[in-house]
Amino acid sequence: MELFPHPLRERCFSIPAEAAESAAAAQLLDDDGGCFLPGVDERMLDVYNRAADPGDPFELCRLWVGRVDAESGAHAARPRLAEQWRATRVRRSTTAEEVLTSRATVRFVKELFNFYFRDDLYGDLRSDDHLMLSGGAVDEEEWGLPEVLKECIRYALERDWYGYSDSCGRLQAREAVAAYESARIPGAPYEAGNIALTMGGTVAVSTMADFLTSRSGPRTAPALCATPNYPPLVESIACRTDTRLVPLPTQDGRMSVEPLLAALSPDTPLVMLQTAANPTGAGVAEADLVRLLNALSPSTLILLDECHEWLGPVNALSPARAARNVVRISSLSKHWSAPGIKAGWITADSDLIAEYYEYASTHFGGPPSFFYTLIEVLARMERWRVTGLRAVGAEQVREFEASYGLTPERLQAAYTNYATEREARERSLLTLRDATHARLSEFATVLKPRYSINTALTLPGWDDSYRCFRDLLRETGVSTYPGILNFCFSGGTVRVTSARSWRDLDTAVGRLGAYAARDAVRHG
Repeated sequence: MELFPHPLRERCFSIPAEAAESAAAAQLLDDDGGCFLPGVDERMLDVYNRAADPGDPFELCRLWVGRVDAESGAHAARPRLAEQWRATRVRRSTTAEEVLTSRATVRFVKELFNFYFRDDLYGDLRSDDHLMLSGGAVDEEEWGLPEVLKECIRYALERDWYGYSDSCGRLQAREAVAAYESARIPGAPYEAGNIALTMGGTVAVSTMADFLTSRSGPRTAPALCATPNYPPLVESIACRTDTRLVPLPTQDGRMSVEPLLAALSPDTPLVMLQTAANPTGAGVAEADLVRLLNALSPSTLILLDECHEWLGPVNALSPARAARNVVRISSLSKHWSAPGIKAGWITADSDLIAEYYEYASTHFGGPPSFFYTLIEVLARMERWRVTGLRAVGAEQVREFEASYGLTPERLQAAYTNYATEREARERSLLTLRDATHARLSEFATVLKPRYSINTALTLPGWDDSYRCFRDLLRETGVSTYPGILNFCFSGGTVRVTSARSWRDLDTAVGRLGAYAARDAVRHG
């Protein structure tokens, strides 16, 4: 049975002229990227000050939602929670440091995250008329999995490749990923033993956090989690060990690592950092990341979530990322538009991966064998793109096992299709991101993203991101994502995802702009 026996469909990503014009306008904006601090403000402290038990994350969540409802007046979604908020009184004076080091804080944000999706957005407030700019992932119907990778899934199905496998993944796929990661980092010594295939980014962080905390001895210092960050990732660490949240300020699209450097100690067991942040799209400069990695104690492990590090500057990664105490997480969810496939990989020291093998075989058996061909082909073709290879031949055919039945001609056709689609896809997504930025800047304060598909904005008059989400959804039918759900504890910043159809983007941003204009008139 042959892989790629027939010519693959050529996908076309059509961007309307209006979107291209708006994207061009974004380049002319007097815009340095803006500044952002996801720290703790008085509004955050007020909830802790009023809670009967500030260590109860569920009470904190009820109070936060109750305050939003109390301030919404006749538009309150849950009047009972509003009454509970009105009945509170100030009981104490809480500090920002207490909030950032409280176990309840992480669980509270995770519970609010659950409430947002389960009870509000897709629960009581659900409507088929809503325009969803809150998704956080590429619209797979517009920019789905590349045709080459779809063919890999069909091929695996035809060959019935969905049986038991190695707990860290099929050897050939791990070899392909190791070669790809080695091409990305000059001098990196990666081999198959440095790679474990996983069930996506969230599972990778959760299982690795559990594995790392279970193998270490008594801890005298907390794990450090940089914010902004994704609640399931932080909760997976906080439920296993003491954790301190470390807000990282953003300036001109770059996150500062200075707060992390200040919080580090020789006893810090674990650091978790998103190299490109959700929701802001800001990134850590490679030189700053090197400073952080070099400052770590040899006994301090760092988890680098690299999943949002795409659609941005393409620079060589530092060899510091390949250090023995660095664990790197990659996923197909964002970059390849496949969050539902739940596939990715961990890149780490070979001794650590060898230990992780036993953990994986005990706790979940192994990743889905059905996607090994997809990961192998993706990794090999991405390596060819990274190294600038355009023409493939017999040497590249020999990278695959003979049973694939590949020929140089068919492999070349598949690779050309893949590279062409990937480049066109990225151009269209960048155009839409720039166009969205330009349109939003007409009526909001916008943080210019350097990476990924998200844009963070603040509208005048809102100091609570959850209330902003509620008000915008009610008044415009446009769903945004509240910044507090990613540990942005100050102000009313919300996130929109620009990887949608231009039709939906144009309509949604138009509604937001019209509402902002009406609100400005109402408030003089």
